[in-house]
Amino acid sequence: MANPTATCETSLGTFEVELFVDKMPITAGNWVKLAKGGFYDGLHFHRVINNFMCQFGCPHSRDPKSSRAGTGDGPNGPIQDEFPPTAKISNEPGTLSMANTGQPNSGSCQFFINTVHNSFLDFFTPGSSRHPVFGRVVKGMDVIKKIETTPTDASDRPRTPVKMIKVTVNEA
Repeated sequence: MANPTATCETSLGTFEVELFVDKMPITAGNWVKLAKGGFYDGLHFHRVINNFMCQFGCPHSRDPKSSRAGTGDGPNGPIQDEFPPTAKISNEPGTLSMANTGQPNSGSCQFFINTVHNSFLDFFTPGSSRHPVFGRVVKGMDVIKKIETTPTDASDRPRTPVKMIKVTVNEA
C-alpha cells in the first residue's frame, strides 16, 4: 500500500507532501490524524530561516503575532520518539521533520520543512539534535522557497503572515 499524501494550501501557494507512514508510523500517523481533524487549517508559519527551514504547526500560531507561537502542543499531547534503525532518512531539502524541545518524547504537532541539507539534525548522527524525518515535499518546492525567503522580523517570524489555509489528506 502506498503512503498517503497531503495537499497543503497556503497564502503563498500550494504544495504536496508524502507522509512516510510505512517507515515512521507514529510520527507520520500523528501528523495525518491532526491534518484530517483540521488542526493545521488556519495556523501560520511561525519560524522561517532562509537557508535552513520553515517551521509550522503550533496551535498558538493561529494568531500570527502571538508571542506564544512555537511553544504549544497538539491535542494529542507529546508523542513517543521514533528513531527506527530501518528509517535513517536524512534531513535533506524538502523533507518534513518533527520539531521538539530537545527533551525525549517532546515532539507533538510542530514540524519543519528543511530547505537545505541539515544532516546535523539527523537522529542517527552524533550530537544532541534528534529530529526524525517523516515526510517529503513531492510537489511545490517553489512555494516552500517563497515561504523560506519571505522577510522576517528579529524572531524569525514572517513580517507578512504566511497562513496554512487548508490541509487535505489524500489516502493512498
